[in-house]
Amino acid sequence: MNTTILIAEDEPLMRERLQTMLALAWPEARIVLLAENGNDAWDGFLEHEPEVVFLDIRMPGLSGLEVAQRIGKRAHVVFVTAYDQYAVDAFDAGAVDYLLKPVQTERLQRALSRLREKLGAQPADMAQLLQSLRAALPAAPREKMKWIRASVGKQIRLIDIDEVLFFQADTKYTRVVLAGSEALVRTPLKDLLGGLDPDQFWQIHRGTMVNVKAIEAAERIDAERMQVLVKGSSEKLPVSRTFTYLFRD
Repeated sequence: MNTTILIAEDEPLMRERLQTMLALAWPEARIVLLAENGNDAWDGFLEHEPEVVFLDIRMPGLSGLEVAQRIGKRAHVVFVTAYDQYAVDAFDAGAVDYLLKPVQTERLQRALSRLREKLGAQPADMAQLLQSLRAALPAAPREKMKWIRASVGKQIRLIDIDEVLFFQADTKYTRVVLAGSEALVRTPLKDLLGGLDPDQFWQIHRGTMVNVKAIEAAERIDAERMQVLVKGSSEKLPVSRTFTYLFRD
């Protein structure tokens, strides 16, 4: 089976250049998605589950580092960066590769050679690298969401984010479920991700984010499936296979 690749890069020319270079250097691989921002990259990762992800470190929405944190050890990651002043030191361990912009053919070929050698093995644990990159990355502060404006009948309510039990994608809307009530927002769930604190809200399904403090328990349905019981709600939220690792001992 051909190796599957996802490219996430917000600069159109760089995105197209990388796509062309990969097609020439690794013709047997298959590019499953070209993402223009971090939110689309994460959503596309959940849909396609590629084996290799090329991530621009700085992107709108979720940053490349935030996407990498969510991916964890489920794919081999190559970072694309313009920040050469810290990249060499941060990537010194060699567990995860990187490409400096503008990407050069010779450097890409070296990265692909390393990738091919790693494909049969477990992807690297990026935790220490991500910590180093965050410390060295030029600051780009982004305040996390504290409240959300949502429709409840004919009213527009301002809801404290701490009151939310879970968010759930619902066609063109996102359900905002509270204890004893719920509301709708027009913003797609994937576009809310960048504003939610990942330590407070866990994604347990492609279409569900749950407040960690609202989790009563996680229970197994069978060998393959799990569900989450939520305080203040009778709903049982399915956990997709991608996110069962959150509840392992």
